[in-house]
Amino acid sequence: MRIIGGSARGRRLFAPSGVNTRPTADRVREALFNILAARIPGARVLDPFGGSGALALEALSRGAERAVIGDKDPAAVNVIRRNALSVLGEAELPRATIVCRDYRALLASLGEAFDLVFLDPPYRMEEAYTSALEQLWQRNLLAPGGRIVAERAASGNFALPVGLAILDERKYGDTRLVFIGRQE
Repeated sequence: MRIIGGSARGRRLFAPSGVNTRPTADRVREALFNILAARIPGARVLDPFGGSGALALEALSRGAERAVIGDKDPAAVNVIRRNALSVLGEAELPRATIVCRDYRALLASLGEAFDLVFLDPPYRMEEAYTSALEQLWQRNLLAPGGRIVAERAASGNFALPVGLAILDERKYGDTRLVFIGRQE
């Protein structure tokens, strides 16, 4: 696993050991960031299921202003910190806020809106998609014009709260990317 583009292109990323983390494949991440390219510069990014931090760190490498990355597993948070230091370096490390917290507690603690939100929990956490989307919407954590990208198994589904809509979907093997925004 590596950073695909931007200032840290080619930097190796580490993943937490065990079955609780499922890193996004490089080819899926590359396709995702090609789609999002115009939205990245200056963006405020939220990744409440950080894992390795790859999605948020890729965004930072490509010019996002800052990112909040959370994970409830202390081992994953240590890996995220290691990856953030590798990608950003000591001087730019403050652009990444890394938090060891369950996604529900993390979302409840936030008081600002984000331009990009990555929802990439382990696929077995079916309820997390709907729960996180509801909390994001109720707490007004999606900036106007912002996007939520949910990565999930190609066969899975989730419910959207009233006010959010699926804007696009892409399938890559057994992975589906769902692009969500405010209902127009």
